[in-house]
Amino acid sequence: MNTDGLDLLYSDVEDDLRAAVRDLLADRCPASAVLARCDSDTPYDLELWRTLQVQLGLAGLLVPEEFGGQGGSAREVGVVLEELAAAVAPVPFLGSAVLATSALLDCDTADGQVAGLLGRLASGESTAALAVPLSAAPGGAFPQGVEADAHGALSGRVTSVADATVADVLLVPAVGPEGPGLYEVAADAPGVRISAATPLDLTRPIADVELAGVRATRLAGGRIAEAAVDRALLAGAGLLASEQVGVAQWCLDETVDYLGQRRQFGRVVGSFQALKHRLADIWLEVVSARAAARAAADALAHGAPDTAVLVRVAQAYCAPAAVHAAEECVQLHGGIGMTWEHPAHLRLKRAKSSEIALGTPGRHRAALAALVDLPPAAQATGRPAVTA
Repeated sequence: MNTDGLDLLYSDVEDDLRAAVRDLLADRCPASAVLARCDSDTPYDLELWRTLQVQLGLAGLLVPEEFGGQGGSAREVGVVLEELAAAVAPVPFLGSAVLATSALLDCDTADGQVAGLLGRLASGESTAALAVPLSAAPGGAFPQGVEADAHGALSGRVTSVADATVADVLLVPAVGPEGPGLYEVAADAPGVRISAATPLDLTRPIADVELAGVRATRLAGGRIAEAAVDRALLAGAGLLASEQVGVAQWCLDETVDYLGQRRQFGRVVGSFQALKHRLADIWLEVVSARAAARAAADALAHGAPDTAVLVRVAQAYCAPAAVHAAEECVQLHGGIGMTWEHPAHLRLKRAKSSEIALGTPGRHRAALAALVDLPPAAQATGRPAVTA
């Protein structure tokens, strides 16, 4: 793996973007509001999403300026995801601005249908969802859940689609007489049924999508469609690592703050050596995870030849790091950390659900081993094989 030229530091522009998103979320997305939504029938904050789309232009970060977007890159998207994850903001950013947009960008953007949809997503006029299971990992087979007939009508079922309940456009991978294809479907078209499923993470709703002879527009076919879907999943997995870093950093910050105030046995709890060691372990994991996530985002931004390797490394490391940080956050907060009223459980649920999203750490490790030609014995043990 060649890491020459990778830039893991945040630029001034990225720092300014972070500050703007953080200030907005502090004002519009406090923990109390997120918890209240988890108990309601409106899990998404569509007003906040509209602000992110229109006022900050975040929905079009990946979209080139010629299509009305911001002309940004995966680096800026990673920064946004860190902040959205820290606040567990209930908005469809991952599904629309990352997965669906990435798939469209790998289609023929000279096509008027593709260009028009990119423009609508960038302007905030539309919200899209890529109709694949949230557990789908890059590098797998083309999704087989939906079939297209000779007239381009789609029938089939896709489970656990992220952000489908608020999308007005579905990007549906389907297999038909002409082979694989990526189709645009209006979410309110006759024959479309979107049923909310019960998610582990209440701040990221999922849904099952059923299609029964639905009329659709073919955006790409053959190898282009296959590459577009796989590229979207790869970008999603790489940028999900930034989200996991955001969760882990919030958990570390909140735990340090709490242990610095909580007193027991006549002294601050955070002064106990055993707890210092546990916090130091989390800090080291968070710093390492940030480096891995930034490397993946930078590789995606510049189309580095080792992008697939860096994405697999990031997901294999960042997912467990986020889960560990969230588990320690809940435990070290003591009794209050176990309550519904404290927001720690939201981060634990986000970390656990993200761990199985877009490929599990084990699946990414297996793919990484194949990419770097690691011998089978080492794949099984996680250690280099020893030969005589």
